[in-house]
Amino acid sequence: MNKLKTAKTISTLTNPPIICIPLFLIICLILSFNGGEFNFNKFIVLEFVSIIFASILPMAIILFWAKKIGTDRDISNRSDRYMPLIIGIISYFIGFLISSVFSLDNFLTCLLLCYSINTGVVLLFTTKWKISVHTTGLSGPVAALILLLGPVGALFGLIYPVLIWSRVLLKKHTLSQAICGGIQGFFLTVLEMYLFMNILKLPVPNLVSLELSVLYILAIITTPILLGFLSYIKTDMPLGAFIVCEIIIIVAFFLLAPMDVFIIFALISMTSILISFYAGDDFIWYKILSNQSFKTL
Repeated sequence: MNKLKTAKTISTLTNPPIICIPLFLIICLILSFNGGEFNFNKFIVLEFVSIIFASILPMAIILFWAKKIGTDRDISNRSDRYMPLIIGIISYFIGFLISSVFSLDNFLTCLLLCYSINTGVVLLFTTKWKISVHTTGLSGPVAALILLLGPVGALFGLIYPVLIWSRVLLKKHTLSQAICGGIQGFFLTVLEMYLFMNILKLPVPNLVSLELSVLYILAIITTPILLGFLSYIKTDMPLGAFIVCEIIIIVAFFLLAPMDVFIIFALISMTSILISFYAGDDFIWYKILSNQSFKTL
């Protein structure tokens, strides 16, 4: 399988309404356990609400709109994205209202509201800049899994640097747009979850703390941000700059963060490096890691 085909496959599987199916399945499974017992009826209800309002309806609108205006399924033209995003906001909000009115689950209620708000933020960005919906769509449920599972949930962040490469190689986004979509989704989701749980008085026990969740997020995004930053500046020794900065960051994580956060950082860093070498000259991260001279993007 050539690199372009690999990138297309990754991009298709991580389309927000598609990637949320397996991730929401995991979330709903976790939420359906109570006192060590699995509530099958609760799982079916939570899964039905999440798959309808977070996946099927948004995907149907995307496909309908793409066909109506005669564009690709990614709706690559920035100005064509307004309507699907608006419908997505409404769909997620309806899911939030249903979960709230029927008291289905506090965590799912807040998460669907996060989805609606975060999509609204993406819409605001889209009026001026084509921020990546793919990386935003990945980071939201991964942030939710971090809150529920800690380091196990953070492992899904390994997809993040791979998805950045995919979207950039396919020329669907610039490097900054792909990176920033994830940053927005990760931070907004964890911050909003704690905010909404307090404001709406919807407590969720046994969640990973806000502070620790932020550390996991930093572990996921730091190396991609560093490689992204070095991609946009002129330096005669890009590899040297990366090594020096990475060593400083490694020491900081090792001394200041829990060991599982450090391990997540190490895994994400290795994934970022491996995907860069797999990409080769087609991806600017490789130019940095192979110490090539390059022009700024």
